[in-house]
Amino acid sequence: MSTNAVGQVQPSGPAAWKGFASGSLGAMMSGAVTHPIDLVKVRMQLHGGAKAPGMFATGAHVLRQEGVFALYKGLSASLMRQASFIGTKFGAYDVLKRALREPEVDGADAKLPFWKMTLCGIGAGAIGAAVGNPADLAMVRMQADGRLPAELRRNYRNGMDALIRVTREEGPAALWRGCAPTVNRAMIVTASQMAVYDQAKHYILDHTSMEDGLMTQTGASFAAGVVAALTSNPIDLAKSRLMSMKADEQGKMPYTGTFDCIAKTVRREGISAVYKGLVPTTARQVPLNMVRFVSVEYFRRVLEPL
Repeated sequence: MSTNAVGQVQPSGPAAWKGFASGSLGAMMSGAVTHPIDLVKVRMQLHGGAKAPGMFATGAHVLRQEGVFALYKGLSASLMRQASFIGTKFGAYDVLKRALREPEVDGADAKLPFWKMTLCGIGAGAIGAAVGNPADLAMVRMQADGRLPAELRRNYRNGMDALIRVTREEGPAALWRGCAPTVNRAMIVTASQMAVYDQAKHYILDHTSMEDGLMTQTGASFAAGVVAALTSNPIDLAKSRLMSMKADEQGKMPYTGTFDCIAKTVRREGISAVYKGLVPTTARQVPLNMVRFVSVEYFRRVLEPL
């Protein structure tokens, strides 16, 4: 017996490709639903003043200045990111959970201890982030483009165009700019999402009369989304700023890395600045997790007979 990436006990370990496939499909569905909120979050995080406009003010400004379709800037890159990054981390989480399972210690039907699920989430997040960083960079740049002066905008046509132009204009290594904060954030978020989801789901099933269905999955994913938003926002802010930064007239970048970015942000804008975008981060993480986990559960059932 083994437990899949969303906590279900199955007779044998599912094929690894099913974890990647169901994760990718579920992630793309949830990413498309929550993309406008993600764009607003990125715009808030890139605001350089001491006090960023609120979520609704930022969204209204985008609508007023750029039109309703601006809320979907970077959607093609976002879908590429969901397929590569999230699909990889769901598949890797399955593989790592099977690797850490010890039937003779944990019991054939027992869930993994929370600390083991957390380790699996950390490892899966790091692997997924490294694979998905190019698409993540393209998405952030496309989302941020509208706030730049017209002469400085990159005007990528779509996600693939962004990847090609970054490679041609800045070199292949630029595709992994901001990879360190992306990996750091992904380890925190994935550990929060996956381990908290599994733990919350087991708790609901063990302590209530609810069965493994939509309500249980929704409740567990709500808890995972709240925890993920609170733990990830400072690193998420650094990631957005590192990915969108441009060199000054002397060719020097404003930040050298994650902690340099966070330190400079706190020094210039105050400690609360690292939680710029927390409201849209939470507003994105909660529905994102709900749609994602429910969708992944659905696609797992669809793929199970294959």
